[in-house]
Amino acid sequence: MANVQREPLCLVRGSINIDEFFHVPTVVQPGETLSSTHFERRAGGKGANQASAVAKAGARVKLIGAVGEDGMHLVQGLRTIGVDVSDVVIDDSEPTGRAIIQLTPEGENCIILHKGANFLSTPPLLAAPDAHPGLSYTHLLLQNEVPWDATVAYLSHASSIGATTVWNPSPLPTPAQLQAFPWASLSWLVVNEGEVRGLLAALGAHAPGGAGGPVAQASALLQTLHAQRGFAAVSIVCTLGAHGLVALLPHNDTVHVPAAKLDGPVRDTTGAGDCFAGYFVAGLMHARELSPEDVRSALVRAVEAAGLCVQRPGAVESIPLREEVEKRLSSQ
Repeated sequence: MANVQREPLCLVRGSINIDEFFHVPTVVQPGETLSSTHFERRAGGKGANQASAVAKAGARVKLIGAVGEDGMHLVQGLRTIGVDVSDVVIDDSEPTGRAIIQLTPEGENCIILHKGANFLSTPPLLAAPDAHPGLSYTHLLLQNEVPWDATVAYLSHASSIGATTVWNPSPLPTPAQLQAFPWASLSWLVVNEGEVRGLLAALGAHAPGGAGGPVAQASALLQTLHAQRGFAAVSIVCTLGAHGLVALLPHNDTVHVPAAKLDGPVRDTTGAGDCFAGYFVAGLMHARELSPEDVRSALVRAVEAAGLCVQRPGAVESIPLREEVEKRLSSQ
């Protein structure tokens, strides 16, 4: 299908949160009370994070979501970094979504979400893109922090106009939702290894055994997932943390990209997955053709961006600019 406009535009229908970071020696255990050593409040939400990454990677991006009146500063911050927020709803009936994040000195985290305004269904644009007749875009990026019906409606609309569709199903939906999901409408699935195993279990598929190293195991998982009904035209990217990623591309080509080499310690992994997803979509947007070489180039840049991201605190604030990523790549 032809793209709907010449200049690529990514539409993100996603969440916008206030992230509240509690710095702790270790993640608190059941029955335990633990004092935090430091507290920070920052911009976050998977939709805001991913839209920020697309913008910082140098591509055009529009975010559709909702905040309460306590989130107006988040909208202004997104506008400042180049995200089109003209259709972000500011509502006085619900507070902005929250993420309560425990963060250890090693950069590991534990997150509790409160949906807040992210689950508003009015005005109608939040529920379905048909409410905006003039809405035009070439790429759609989705997560799973907004109402399920909205995610499916936006995916259906994007597929109908020939847009490239990318979904990062995090947090992982229920088995019933995954079984009913319109996989044939999806171009790219971006997941981690745990999510792949969760998907296979939800779809009633048996995960292959653990022979070989992490990359070989992930490749086998992707082949199994790709064999499920509806996945024939879906390309899959599986991130593997310190082992990089494995991607199953069109025509069954498999690509492995090693993890970025870090210059310093891991400080915060909260925004890394969203940074990767946004940079990857921006790479798809910049590519003239989606050859295996173009896709690999997009994946390499996304990995390097995520590598820079984890060495910084926060979510939106930790995402590097395109110039930083290019400088990093040119020095290798």
